Amino acid sequence: MHRSRLLWRFIAVFACTFVLLVPHATTSAAPARPRLLVGEPGSGPPMAQAQSPSATNGIRWSDVPKRSWARTAVDYVGATYEWMRDTKQNPDGTYDFRPDQLESRELFARAAVSAFAPNEPVDATIQFSDLADDDPFYPMANVAVKLGWMTTDDNGNFAPADPVTTLMVHRALVLALGLGDVARGAQDIHMRNGTKLDTPRDFGTLLIGMRIGLRYNHSTESMDVGPNTPLPRAEVAWSLYRAATQSDWVVESLAPYATIELPNLSAAMQRVVSFGINYVGYPYVWSGEWFEPSPVGYCCGYQPVGGFDCSGLTWWILRAASSTYDPPPRDYQGWSLPQRGSAEMAASGGKVRFDDLRPGDLMFYDGNGDGVVDHVDTYIGRGWSLDSGSSVGGVSIVRVDEGWYRDHFVHGRRIIK
Repeated sequence: MHRSRLLWRFIAVFACTFVLLVPHATTSAAPARPRLLVGEPGSGPPMAQAQSPSATNGIRWSDVPKRSWARTAVDYVGATYEWMRDTKQNPDGTYDFRPDQLESRELFARAAVSAFAPNEPVDATIQFSDLADDDPFYPMANVAVKLGWMTTDDNGNFAPADPVTTLMVHRALVLALGLGDVARGAQDIHMRNGTKLDTPRDFGTLLIGMRIGLRYNHSTESMDVGPNTPLPRAEVAWSLYRAATQSDWVVESLAPYATIELPNLSAAMQRVVSFGINYVGYPYVWSGEWFEPSPVGYCCGYQPVGGFDCSGLTWWILRAASSTYDPPPRDYQGWSLPQRGSAEMAASGGKVRFDDLRPGDLMFYDGNGDGVVDHVDTYIGRGWSLDSGSSVGGVSIVRVDEGWYRDHFVHGRRIIK
């Protein structure tokens, strides 16, 4: 990590707009993050609530405490339903869920198909190099591949024992919910003239998975997961639970993503948007402003994982180098943006009305209705913004010309002249 970045984060920690006393977990690898933080008190709209388990069928867990963050999800996928009840009953009548064990691809295939396509017949033409057709997991793996939820490598390997990642889980569950057209539209995000923006593989399903809350936002940030993180069973349980309890109105509200179109961007702004798109799916991290964990022993706002809060993402996308800041590796220089918190950013520069917003403008929100700006994102045109919010657990593209974002919008600010 560059020395100038370390210096800036040290300064920013003590120059932030809000003095917030928020407990954070410590790690053995690095000191605790300072209690004077540059994180944001607001983090976007509230997430739609999922239903609670209707019945636990007398199932008791040996290794999932009642106050565990994942307990509701585990009860739903392992007690109300048997989708992830993968062990035999113990002599004392309990079951082991193994919440911290990585979920294998074969177990996830069985859970997803059991939940969303239990009666789907196998396609005998689909064979795997590493999973025999008489293996008990073969039928579920076959169906998952047949439906496009999961994929094989070029040699026809299913890799049944490999762990699933966030990308894999979002893909399977978004497609299982029938949101393939919406995800394909997001994958093909383009400008009005038809020019398609470069998007990573499975970007569309990752983004839609973020929008429906498949990612859990941990208060202990070292537990937060990125797009390529191998997932423990507790995380998979949460994602499966969220997918299985989605409200129809939430699914219907995603229709605009099927035709996501931006204005014709300048070459410079196209680079900005393309750069930001690559970080969709990164977790929401309080005061986070970098794409990877801080090195061991780092002071001054240590990040246990790569990720961003709302103003940290704004910096990541837009801020230019200075004597106290080294920007991320990108193919444009950025612009002057010395303020760190959203309220501080909102108090500087001129104010732009909603109807006058242009791609690259900052958008500020008063989420609590108390007259204080507590959230910021970057406008990319035609009613869309790049945003990092705790309600969906990280970076996504959001619709800002309606709903919570439009209702709580205060003003914009133009830093790209």
